Amino acid sequence: MSALARYFRFHGKTVSGYDKTETVLTRTLAEEGIHVSYIDDLSAIPKDIQLVVYTPAIPKDHKGLNYYREHGYDLMKRSEVLGLITEDSLNICVAGTHGKTTISTMIAHILRDSGVGSNAFLGGISVNYNTNFWSNENNICVVEADEYDRSFLKLHPDIAVISSMDPDHLDIYGTAEAVKEAFLAFSEKIKSGGTLVQKHGLPIPKPAGDILQLSYHLTDHNADVYTKNLHIRSGNYVFDVEGSEGKMEGVELHVGGWHNVENALAAITACRKLGLSGEKIIPALQNYKGVKRRFEYHVQSGGHVYIDDYAHHPRELEALISSARELFPNRKLMVIFQPHLFSRTRDFADGFANALDQSDEVILLPVYPAREFPIEGISSATILDKMVRAEKQILTKQEALAYIASIQKKEKILLITAGAGDIDELVKPLTEILKTK
Repeated sequence: MSALARYFRFHGKTVSGYDKTETVLTRTLAEEGIHVSYIDDLSAIPKDIQLVVYTPAIPKDHKGLNYYREHGYDLMKRSEVLGLITEDSLNICVAGTHGKTTISTMIAHILRDSGVGSNAFLGGISVNYNTNFWSNENNICVVEADEYDRSFLKLHPDIAVISSMDPDHLDIYGTAEAVKEAFLAFSEKIKSGGTLVQKHGLPIPKPAGDILQLSYHLTDHNADVYTKNLHIRSGNYVFDVEGSEGKMEGVELHVGGWHNVENALAAITACRKLGLSGEKIIPALQNYKGVKRRFEYHVQSGGHVYIDDYAHHPRELEALISSARELFPNRKLMVIFQPHLFSRTRDFADGFANALDQSDEVILLPVYPAREFPIEGISSATILDKMVRAEKQILTKQEALAYIASIQKKEKILLITAGAGDIDELVKPLTEILKTK
């Protein structure tokens, strides 16, 4: 939504919006001239407007949205607007229940850093440019394709990337099979002569017609694109890219996580289909600094390491924790996790518990409800009670800060904060605590 707000602002429109809580992002939007209100009150909404853009995550009883509906305003879903904006451009659309923000940001960065240029609508803030939107005269669009509410079916991909299609958003889809069907429908949206880039092993049949299908995998040589000679040097990943699309030697990636190396393979494959050579891709990836809240380092000094991540699905937590273990094998690993949505907590409690059990100590924050009302019998204790190995407790955000402050002088900490709610409010105070000598 914030990328669309920036798009309209860039094109000279007056833009305002609503969010449930104030965040670093909404404060940044306000500094850019986009007014944001935090109260659902009719006195807070503008009346003289041309278009209302909304996300399906807005509650159905939202007074402002219902006022616009009842008074005949033009309303469009976020996905519909993105579909219109990108209708006549060459589009790289990146989908997946996880990985899509990093891959789309990598692709957009490679195009921008190499001088090719593109328009970008991303789901996270690029560290290189401190924004999730930019514009370019080149008629190429990189779009993060969101599966929530089947939004990505409004897009028109020339190149589609599918990184994963694990069960998620079951409050919308109901079943894992329905999630899979939506991703298959997305793959069928690729324009004639286009390309599907997919994680090797995903059960996606070859698209009809003249669509090229390419797979990628970190280590499986049955994929069309894979790595060789992968190793860590000075805290960074160095690897070669091999497979049917040709060889690329000496690629460097300066962001953490083996899963991000695999994400880079997807980005490299997409950029190659746009005609970019290794001479442009390799230096661009070397300059890539990541996405805020995706394996983002905040402290790497004084004996402590602190990483913040958006992980809010069991598979994402598994990848996050295992990657931290690989990079810092001799550290006690502590995770502060904020479950996101009561329905997701209910549906994936076993998976969350199993993932968190791979750490040494866990602090669970209360569930962040987002668009939902509480579900009886579902809370952070639902996850805690299923955990068997890690030291574990449930704390408020303030209690968690006090706890970290009490132990930070006693032992070297490898700390991860993870979640998609407002847990990012802890990043600044935790950084200050862990940097205190």
